[in-house]
Amino acid sequence: MRLSNLGIKNDMAVNSNYQESPKSDLDSTPQSQEAEQALLGALLYDNEVYHRVSGIVKAKHFYNPIHVRIFDSIAVLIERGNLADAIVLKNRFSQDETLVDIGGVEYLALLLDNAPSSSAAPEYAKLIFDLAIRRELIRLGDEIKNEATDPDNEADAHKQIINAEGQLYNLAELGGTQNGFIDFQKALIKSIEMASAAFTRDGHLSGTSTGFIDLDRQLGGMHRSDLIILAGRPSMGKTSLATNIAFNIAKKYKSEKDDNGIEKTSEGGIVGFFSLEMSSEQLATRLLSEHSQVPSHKIRRGDITVEQYEHMRDSADEISSLPLHIDDTGGISIGALSARARRLKRMIGLDMIVVDYLQLLTGGAGMNNSTNRVQEVSMITQGLKSLAKELDIPILALAQLSRQVEQREDKRPQLSDLRESGSIEQDADVVMFVYREEYYLARSEPSEGTEEHLKWQEDMEQLHGKAEIIVGKQRHGPIGTVKLSFNPDLTKFGNLAPDDRFSGGH
Repeated sequence: MRLSNLGIKNDMAVNSNYQESPKSDLDSTPQSQEAEQALLGALLYDNEVYHRVSGIVKAKHFYNPIHVRIFDSIAVLIERGNLADAIVLKNRFSQDETLVDIGGVEYLALLLDNAPSSSAAPEYAKLIFDLAIRRELIRLGDEIKNEATDPDNEADAHKQIINAEGQLYNLAELGGTQNGFIDFQKALIKSIEMASAAFTRDGHLSGTSTGFIDLDRQLGGMHRSDLIILAGRPSMGKTSLATNIAFNIAKKYKSEKDDNGIEKTSEGGIVGFFSLEMSSEQLATRLLSEHSQVPSHKIRRGDITVEQYEHMRDSADEISSLPLHIDDTGGISIGALSARARRLKRMIGLDMIVVDYLQLLTGGAGMNNSTNRVQEVSMITQGLKSLAKELDIPILALAQLSRQVEQREDKRPQLSDLRESGSIEQDADVVMFVYREEYYLARSEPSEGTEEHLKWQEDMEQLHGKAEIIVGKQRHGPIGTVKLSFNPDLTKFGNLAPDDRFSGGH
């Protein structure tokens, strides 16, 4: 439908009555009147265009206020199942003073008459969206500047940086993967694709391999968007196990380009390790010890041979380029952790996060003196679960167990032993416990020369170098116990030989 259909003569320029902003304003503000006019014209000429651009651009992304109102009116009509053409909008805007100022209903006819090909509409929509983001970036920059220069602003510089990072990330995510409702057919296709990938992958895992055969068999690997809690009493080895898993995943990292030329992880992964208790140097020493087979306590004391030193140096060269990124900031808030994880994902990539450990995180600015620890931990676990879903990666968070474990005859941990257990257990997809009976048995040695001591020695030999990983909760599969080997000198867990997996212990 063109001008003649509306009874309007085409005897004026495209914007004869439209008063543009001063040239200097247009030069400094990212916007395109022509792109906005072209897209609106395409929509008026063919309403089907709306379904191709509605996921790209919204009314708020237009710069010209009258264009905002025209697009919004078109959207409302189409979404109600009505026709949205120039005649319908002519009736809606016939008495609109704002439209009169730029040429009246003739302006709608001009938009229609100068409509581009429908196939070009998505490109105009992308341009309008991009310019809107640029304008928002300028606004955000001014806001950050004003907050930093405001003498009455009580937030310190560090908090302002965290806030700015969060706002920038939110801006960067606009127009990203906002799924909304997904019809069952698409969800089913994704499920089949996951099963197919697991079927063809070594070990038949649907998630990322931990590097431990039996643990992978129990969990099916570490699944994307899962919050996995690894808990234990001090000296059980939970940090060692988490470090081993992170190291195994980083060592196997491989990537390939997809059909669009985008680099994607094909095996292993890029790991972000938030070490709230140990320094990055201590963590690196553990990893070097594991890889070089030189005990970490000897590395710290310098009590090593020339041969061991050379082996350490070679090992350091081999693992120096691993995609393992360590943040050892103590007392970090869940908000700061989330912001740093998002930045790492955007700048480098991220396939897994380790948090050591959960109770050392803080709730951040939203917490006050009246907030109890249970509420704060609840906020933290909810934040970690939300982050896992948002970044579509597994998060392995370590947790301390309460002292009530030590007061029982059987010291195997259970879900109720988790400190502030309600929120942790509720938000976690998987809860695992590290348990080494050898640790407790070694501290109950009877007097030498007695029958009890002989029995104790037999039990110690049977339990030596063995650990249990107790899966106390799992949304994806059964609970159960997995046995691993443990070398305290190297703080390293490993796979047990087949004959040892089912012998000894309980």
